[in-house]
Amino acid sequence: MITNTKISRRSFMVGTAVAGGGLALGLNIPLGGSVVRAQDGSPEITAWVVIRPDDTVVIRVARSEMGQGTITGLAQMVAEELECDWSKVTTEYPTPGQSVARKRVWGDFSTGGSRGIRMSHEYVRKGGATARMMLVQAAADGWKVPVAECIAGNSVITHTPSGRTTTYGKVAEAAAKLTPPANVALKDPKDWKLIGKSMKRLDTLGKVTGAQVYGADLKLPGMLNAAIKDCPVFGGKVKSFEAAKVTGMPGVRHVVQVGDSGVAVVADTWWEAKTALDALPIVWDEGPNAAVSSATIAEMLKDGLDAGQAFVRNQNGDAKAAVASAAKKVEAVYAYPFQNHAPMEPMNATAKFTADRCEVWVPTQNGEAAFAATLAASGLPAEKCEVYKINLGGGFGRRGAFHDYVTQAVLIAKQVPGTPVKLLWTREEDMTHGRYHPVMQAKLSGGLDAAGNLTGLHLRLSGQSIIAAVFPQNLQDGRDNLAFQGLDPSGDFAFGYTIPNLLIDHAMRNTHVPPGFWRGVNINQNAIFIECFMDELAKAAGQDPLEFRRKLMTKHPKHLAVLNAVADRAGWGKPAPQGVYRGLAQMMAFGSYVAACAEVTVTGGNKVKVQRIVCATDPGYAVNPAQIERQIAGSFVYGLSALFDEECTVKNGRIEQTNFHDYPSMRIAQMPKVESIIMPSGGFWGGVGEPTICVAAPAVLNAFFAATGKRLRTFPLKHHGVQMV
Repeated sequence: MITNTKISRRSFMVGTAVAGGGLALGLNIPLGGSVVRAQDGSPEITAWVVIRPDDTVVIRVARSEMGQGTITGLAQMVAEELECDWSKVTTEYPTPGQSVARKRVWGDFSTGGSRGIRMSHEYVRKGGATARMMLVQAAADGWKVPVAECIAGNSVITHTPSGRTTTYGKVAEAAAKLTPPANVALKDPKDWKLIGKSMKRLDTLGKVTGAQVYGADLKLPGMLNAAIKDCPVFGGKVKSFEAAKVTGMPGVRHVVQVGDSGVAVVADTWWEAKTALDALPIVWDEGPNAAVSSATIAEMLKDGLDAGQAFVRNQNGDAKAAVASAAKKVEAVYAYPFQNHAPMEPMNATAKFTADRCEVWVPTQNGEAAFAATLAASGLPAEKCEVYKINLGGGFGRRGAFHDYVTQAVLIAKQVPGTPVKLLWTREEDMTHGRYHPVMQAKLSGGLDAAGNLTGLHLRLSGQSIIAAVFPQNLQDGRDNLAFQGLDPSGDFAFGYTIPNLLIDHAMRNTHVPPGFWRGVNINQNAIFIECFMDELAKAAGQDPLEFRRKLMTKHPKHLAVLNAVADRAGWGKPAPQGVYRGLAQMMAFGSYVAACAEVTVTGGNKVKVQRIVCATDPGYAVNPAQIERQIAGSFVYGLSALFDEECTVKNGRIEQTNFHDYPSMRIAQMPKVESIIMPSGGFWGGVGEPTICVAAPAVLNAFFAATGKRLRTFPLKHHGVQMV
């Protein structure tokens, strides 16, 4: 165990939750002579693999499961190299406290940015391969034969000359005592048996039977329940509250202040806590932000569109001069709103505090960040704290870098020592105290020559920086590179067009509304900005939108490949069915290349039925194609809901939307038919959870323009009287 170790929240956040980064430390397993055991006494072969006597294989997964299939995908990768019987595989979460005590043997616990598989594939596969080699070595030692004469498959080890066999469970104890090999070779992708196959998910049964426990379901002996209200204006504080008015209400045990800005009621049941909290007189000091509104924020961003100073990210030639001297100039201004993550399970955490121990049970996208929040709030050293991860009822980025609810739970538990307290936010608290998709405007200016060729493009972003708010130490000379997702000169978010004169810059305009990593993050609005404008340019040039793009994409073959794939599958260039109109979009996001072709019908000029979306993705390697197909379909629910209906507005400094009645999600009947084209080209590892969100909206917008001749540039579309049917 690590002793006398205090780890600050900042040091953990800097080291483990950097946006766009991952930490692959390699294996550092404290074996060699002594056996490390799981809680049930089964021997640990490597940090990733525990083998039970009945041949059950327990695969440890440090990343978080929130419905996207990460547990199954990572287990497939370990099992592939382990050569185990997939029917006997189960999983468990290691705890961040255990990881710290073992010098972070499991590496990065963060699950976000579509990094769960792509940033840990190598070291988890090595964990499986190392365990396989140790199991085979143990069998060879027992038989007193050369290890080269032994092979493993389906959890059985065979001595090929004699035909003798044994199982993993029988040699696990001996294998656990061996020193792990220093050099581990991984399989060639052509030899994969599990990776690339549509295996059934490991977490489905628990959901179907109701055995799956989410944070909101958790029950502990003697547990009390807490409801909380934070100042409705970000940056405000508690001025006063009258605890005596509610202390006699049924079930109420405590009324406590939480930090500077919150008040909580602790009661026998959560409903009793909420009922008392609703009756509690609270006076807020709302501070100077109480005067802020959506209108004042919009004016601040509008000012940035023409500001002289901005952070440049992608530049070649002289875009301003090229546009100014062009035969035809095209200009457009777009605006994208705040949006809430709105996971089905509101924020919650259960904490138990004593002077010598603090434990937290929490659905989190980043166990280490939750652990850091626990240390900071409890004031205890690392060896006296622990966090137990629970599967999430939705995350979408809200439960990643932000653990305000963990801090609150611990602060409440400190005032009720020795008793577990479950803090559960109301939906209203969740809606009005989120970490919101950043508000952004964009001004695009393009220049065409007499032949309709694009000679110059200037894209000016004006709006919030998530990095400035969350990880300011990661700004690059003041610039937030995350703001340019999909517009970068190279890397995981590379721009897919070659333009002779190009300027893409960002006028940073931060608000008091805290921004967060909303699923897909800045690629969502950037895809709308650039892909809808490409259609505007094609229209001005009198050219087909696909052909206009193709001319700019000859040096971007992977971008072009997915675009061509959706165009071919959808029948672009061929007559569509009567009343059906098509639109295209393509981007690179999270290391993957994605494109979509949407087909829509429009009745009455404003009722849109998205009939079909064909989507192509090249993630390099496809671990579980069935899960990718579901991720694509699910991402479209998120992207289209945001396009048509979802917006968070500000009045008197506070978020106005409070529940799903004024922040709705699309209905099942509105869901289009989704056709997925998975075309892994190999050689790289891209994400699949978030990339395809971004192409749904611009493809639909471009199809809507084809149908109506109306170009809509501010969102959601409900403000234009346009609705999804």
